[in-house]
Amino acid sequence: MRQWAEGLSHSMKKIPATVLGATGVVGQRFVAHLARHPWFELAHLAASERSSGKRYADSCTWRVPGAPAYAGFGRREVEACDPAAVAAPIVFSALDAPVARELEPQFARAGSIVFSNASAFRMDEDVPLLVPEANSDHAALVDVQRERRGWRGAIVCNPNCTAAVLVTALAPLEQRFGIEDVLVASLQAVSGAGYPGVASLDALGNVIPFIRGEEEKLEAETRKMLGRRAGSRVELAACRVSAACHRVAVLDGHGEAVSLRLRGAPSTEVVREALATFRAEPQLRSLPTAPATPIVLHDAEDRPQPRLDVDQGGGMSVHVGRVRPCSILGLKMFVLGHNLERGAAGASVLNAELFHARGMLAP
Repeated sequence: MRQWAEGLSHSMKKIPATVLGATGVVGQRFVAHLARHPWFELAHLAASERSSGKRYADSCTWRVPGAPAYAGFGRREVEACDPAAVAAPIVFSALDAPVARELEPQFARAGSIVFSNASAFRMDEDVPLLVPEANSDHAALVDVQRERRGWRGAIVCNPNCTAAVLVTALAPLEQRFGIEDVLVASLQAVSGAGYPGVASLDALGNVIPFIRGEEEKLEAETRKMLGRRAGSRVELAACRVSAACHRVAVLDGHGEAVSLRLRGAPSTEVVREALATFRAEPQLRSLPTAPATPIVLHDAEDRPQPRLDVDQGGGMSVHVGRVRPCSILGLKMFVLGHNLERGAAGASVLNAELFHARGMLAP
């Protein structure tokens, strides 16, 4: 702990970080971010017992496009997910939910701030569920969490990948007008199922109209993130959210056909202006992972498209197109975002950057 404090006192030193679940698809994205991050550095690669003790290059097949194999960490040894050995000031968790429920509190008790991509604690009352452009004020819940649970550290969650994309697009509309109803049908990339994920004979030339637990997460998490922080808790947003989730034969990028009822029934021109001009704390602070333009508004009638648009802004920009009247709810649009960046690894890294910029990382 003393070493952490000493490291944090020197502004030029990078902050050590551990990646849990480092061999998986999302874990590899964390490693790629840390290979080039100006504030954080990779201290420990951690994974399951079947990988621990091996070189990183021997324990996984690198699946991050456009980056050097293993991000320069191929010779590093993979360690067990043991807080006594691999705890660091920052822990990025790419663990599956059952394992995360057991291990993440151990790291938080040890003093780490765990930035989790897992669903295990997202809906806990004292756990921030963050999209920094939408609800950065919810970060203050970590103080409640520490007091209630007696932890030196904390757990901070990013949302389900589909909810992360949706809420980024909804944030300026909730702030400017207020949202009453949301009807969303998702078209989710196969990479959202991990690797090897959906079998090719199931996915190719097909649409799978069911993803277990996805609709429930999208409906509940959206209302939490759009909700108002009231002291030690978040009051869920009053808007109604109905979701239908589908797996489609797209590699990366979750699309969402969204219909909305906004208070005051603003015109599509006013809505487009609110989306196009939206900037929030990550942009004002110029956080390293934050896209300069969080919402990219498209004019072409056939955009956005995953193949053409999803990697813009390092995969952290959310794309909105086809903003037009809806004869039932008033407004409809198409939303697209990168499920492994804005919806997973990049989201957690952005949350850590927000905490660092606010001076909230020191245990």
